[in-house]
Amino acid sequence: MIAKLKGLVDSVGDDWAVIDVQGVGYLVSGSSRTLMALPGIGEAVALHIETIVREDSLSLFGFADVQERDLFRLLTSVQGVGAKVALAILSTLSPADLQNAIAAQDKTAVARAKGVGPKVATRIVTELKDKVTGLVFQPTGVKAASVAGAPTADADNSVVADAVSALSNLGYKPMDAHAAVAKVIASLDEGADVGVIVPAALKELSAL
Repeated sequence: MIAKLKGLVDSVGDDWAVIDVQGVGYLVSGSSRTLMALPGIGEAVALHIETIVREDSLSLFGFADVQERDLFRLLTSVQGVGAKVALAILSTLSPADLQNAIAAQDKTAVARAKGVGPKVATRIVTELKDKVTGLVFQPTGVKAASVAGAPTADADNSVVADAVSALSNLGYKPMDAHAAVAKVIASLDEGADVGVIVPAALKELSAL
């Protein structure tokens, strides 16, 4: 199995790139996020690879970071979500946005991706909620490893749920509400209650 490729960018298309590794060109499919982050033609690049082997094919999928690759694996574990649909979702939502959408059960955000209907979106947020618990407490655009003091899977999820629910009742989108709550929790002392979290999250949302 190929897990990583290091080489030179040979060519790039709408949903693929060819990576030249010592004279051998590897065709790699990727999300628009990963492909847009590639350096120029002829420049060095390293991609995390997910290899999918089928009876009549071997396909490579490349990712700029481990977080995106891991979410690709989770997405393709859901019935009805193939590699193409998973890449469409990752092209529409960043890893942090997708994690927050799943945690907030925001199927509308997931359904924005091309080829994702309401039923599939519902299945994704339902089946993957528990699987991203340890990753979702992060503000949009911040990698999990860089969030100092971010709660782990053992954090009080009921406080988070109550805070997100309160913000949603005020008219904010669940995904945005969850991202704001995650950012606030990362900066507060452990054990902060809803009465502290919601006003702080409102300030974050008003700054958007």
